[in-house]
Amino acid sequence: MNLVEHATTPPRPARTTGTTPAPTAGARAAARRSLVVRSMAAVVELSIAAAVIVAARQPDAGLSPQGAVTLMVFVLAVWLWIFTSIDDTYVALGAATVLILTGTMDTRSLFSTLGEETIWLLLAAFVIAAGVRASGLANRGAAFIITGATTPRQLAHLTTLALVVTTFAVPSTSGRAALALPVFLALRQALGARPALVKALAILFPSVILLSAVGSFLGAGAHLITSQILETATGNGFDFATWLLLGLPLALVASHGCAEIVLWMFTTPADRNERLRISADDLEHHSETPVTGPLSVAESRAALLLGAVVVLWCTEPLHGLHPALVALIGALVAASPSYGSVDLAKGLKSVPWSLLLFMAATLALGNALVQTGTAEWLAGGALEPIRSLGSAAAPLFVVLVVLLSTVAHLVIQSRSARSAVLIPIVIAFSPAAGVDPMAAAFASTAAAGFCHTLTSSAKPVAMFAAVDGVETYSPKDLLRLSTLLAPVNVALVLLFSFLVWPLFGLPLFP
Repeated sequence: MNLVEHATTPPRPARTTGTTPAPTAGARAAARRSLVVRSMAAVVELSIAAAVIVAARQPDAGLSPQGAVTLMVFVLAVWLWIFTSIDDTYVALGAATVLILTGTMDTRSLFSTLGEETIWLLLAAFVIAAGVRASGLANRGAAFIITGATTPRQLAHLTTLALVVTTFAVPSTSGRAALALPVFLALRQALGARPALVKALAILFPSVILLSAVGSFLGAGAHLITSQILETATGNGFDFATWLLLGLPLALVASHGCAEIVLWMFTTPADRNERLRISADDLEHHSETPVTGPLSVAESRAALLLGAVVVLWCTEPLHGLHPALVALIGALVAASPSYGSVDLAKGLKSVPWSLLLFMAATLALGNALVQTGTAEWLAGGALEPIRSLGSAAAPLFVVLVVLLSTVAHLVIQSRSARSAVLIPIVIAFSPAAGVDPMAAAFASTAAAGFCHTLTSSAKPVAMFAAVDGVETYSPKDLLRLSTLLAPVNVALVLLFSFLVWPLFGLPLFP
């Protein structure tokens, strides 16, 4: 088994043959409760949507006919994302198509989003990531870091550091989870006699993958959506270096804090104090490529290429090359016959095209909310109670944005969809509340990185919860973790928003 391999979807439980056992009384009761809760939520959502749409259609509402249509389509898309099992990309493309057919958005507005620099940046980055995987560099990096641990706490924090580093090598959280899953399986084999530590690591891997994504502009598609909507609304977006400066400190603090919380909650003092030793041989046994000895030619080239691309991204103001162009050059080098370690066709197969189409469609929806005045209309109506608070309005607005962005994963499971829904409204709210739109959008996107409560909340959580033949964690374990990790994450985002990011040039209050 290769220690590092690629997958884009969570592992599916193995099929069984024969008669399926009848569900227990407890399972039937839980299913009924879930149906009741979802039905009540659907009624509430439809009631709110109907009230908003009726208000929007009033002659004195201040919303144009195009804005009213955009609002209706937007509410319907959100409802379908939350309460149905229809594919998110299908819903987004369908909503964009309806806006075109109704004349609310022109055809070019949808199709031009596929040519946005952010889409090309992500596409090329996936090809570079495929080259790094094929070279075996990730195998060696994981072994080098993990084999230095002599205690469970060291193992947890070294693993956390390695996962943070992967934010710059692999775009998207699901891609990083696919990269890390074989590493976890190898660790599980080496730690087979310590089930509590294995369980803690099973929870730690996806938790850190999600929290550390904020450290890189390419850490999640939601970051690109946030920047693009900001640029459409205000003329200014984020670049790779700025996002790195703002996001990496939060990613490190949140990830290592999560490691301590997981150790405290899922291991005993005796577990944490017992010494351990993981040798390179233990990991090399599960790898098709060497993890010891000198770097191979392919590994050296992959390391040089990845380092050069990241440096060029961070120094854009010096050379003027757009990050998407840098990524495209890197992808061509990674797939070149004489230098690269992956064939271009194979690299392109690793690209999650559904994600790119989803991003393009949600970008079009977000832009329509801004350009038709819908987001501004929603902001004007909802902001009235906050405006009456005077000087307290701005900080309260920031707190509400962070809280709403944190809990949004309970209803909108896609991280990119959450940004497409929240960011246009946050940007429209911000000026009236006395808050910088870019700072509010960044805080919202950072807070949305918490999506640990349910196995369905994020693909990395689902992937590590359903590993064939391995007992990892239960939904109850995730709920336990979330009761402590969610407040800590909210507090960290607020701390950075009010105290840290202003020092780095992103003040909340202009």
